[in-house]
Amino acid sequence: MLKINEIKELVSQFDQSTLTEFDLKDGQFELYMNKNEMSRGMGQTVPTTSASEPQPQQVVPALPKEESHAVQPEAVAPTIDGTEVKSPIVGIVYLQPSPDKPAFKKVGDKVSKGEVICIIEAMKLMNEVTSDVDGEIVAILIDNEEVVEYGQPLFIIQPN
Repeated sequence: MLKINEIKELVSQFDQSTLTEFDLKDGQFELYMNKNEMSRGMGQTVPTTSASEPQPQQVVPALPKEESHAVQPEAVAPTIDGTEVKSPIVGIVYLQPSPDKPAFKKVGDKVSKGEVICIIEAMKLMNEVTSDVDGEIVAILIDNEEVVEYGQPLFIIQPN
């Protein structure tokens, strides 16, 4: 069985590689990663997602599309003032409590300190991510069911 640090290292190396799929089986432990649009598990009840980089227009959805070009995400993101909520772990982020329920929060929604704003699944455990401040969500920097890295910015909240 792999330790969490070893899994994080594998995910990091896979992300930086040119591989599009990676499958590891060790006894009952199985780790599958892919960077493809369609995944082998799309028909399963447990979602399997792409580990691809977010598209530039997804980085700052509050901006008009003509301002989101491939070379601008790093230049545009710092112009949004607020508190970043970062991923505490590597995993799959869910912006809604279940597929048939609405999103926890949308851009423009008010949020209170301690309120759940998303869930990150890591090794079949659901981890709630909460707001550190009272304020308003000004940007959602990730998509539902996206694989996120440790420390990756997820939301920007404008404090009250």
